[in-house]
Amino acid sequence: MFRQASLDRIMQLSGATSADLQRFRRELMASRLPDTLQERGAGVAFTRELPQGALLYLLVRAQRPSVVLETGVGPGYSTAWILAALEDNHLGELTSLGPGSTAGRSAGVNDVALGQFVPPTLRARWTLALGNTEDRLRELLSGFGEIDLFLYDNGPVAARARFELLAAWERLSPRGVLLAHHVDSNPAWAAFCHSQGVPTQILDSGPPPMGALGMRSGARA
Repeated sequence: MFRQASLDRIMQLSGATSADLQRFRRELMASRLPDTLQERGAGVAFTRELPQGALLYLLVRAQRPSVVLETGVGPGYSTAWILAALEDNHLGELTSLGPGSTAGRSAGVNDVALGQFVPPTLRARWTLALGNTEDRLRELLSGFGEIDLFLYDNGPVAARARFELLAAWERLSPRGVLLAHHVDSNPAWAAFCHSQGVPTQILDSGPPPMGALGMRSGARA
């Protein structure tokens, strides 16, 4: 289910051990979350688009973030995986800024409601903020002070991606991790990594590919 390179990257980003990840994987296998997502309407259009849901879960379990922010939330597929991990950690809250763009995504993505996939049992740690990033992102970031994990999933517009990645990077905590989904949709992620003096950083090659860059010592290798 997981590429070893992706698991190695999670350990590098988080400081978790192989034994930690094995434990998290066992807990994930015992979870009903995949079934719940399907019951709430996550069909092929989503399971093909976000095969990294379980990797998000493992990363959040391993990193144990207190403050998580994602942009581009739609029906809440990645949202549910993140919230499940926060709940299992007994730590952390997620703020989702949306709705996100559906441009270039699979057929069927427009047929579901905002936040539809997030079950009521996972909503206690979730805040949904509505609006576009140009108006709301810096406001939210200022309110947090620091964030531990940021996920960009807000469509293929390069200018928006550049703005969000830079704004979030400036607010990352010393152990923070920056994630970007669909990094092949525009050159923003590669350019951002190069501006930090590193090659393009990939958590999982997908498809679709997901990038990850961390603040921890050694996380950018």
